[in-house]
Amino acid sequence: MAVSQVTWRKSRVSDDQGGHCVEVGALPGGIGVRDSKDPRGPVIVLAPGAFAALVARLRR
Repeated sequence: MAVSQVTWRKSRVSDDQGGHCVEVGALPGGIGVRDSKDPRGPVIVLAPGAFAALVARLRR
C-alpha cells in the first residue's frame, strides 16, 4: 500500500495555524505517524504495540 492511499487522521490537539500537527494512519504491519505540514515527507512506522505504548506514555 502506498502512503498516498492511507487515510490519515490529524491529532485533535493540532491547530490550523501551522503549529504542532501530527497525523496517524493504519499501514500494513503498523501505524504510520507523519507531520501533516509535510505530507510527502518521512513516515515513522510503529508496530501496533509500540504505538499503544507511545500513546500511553504521552498521556501520562
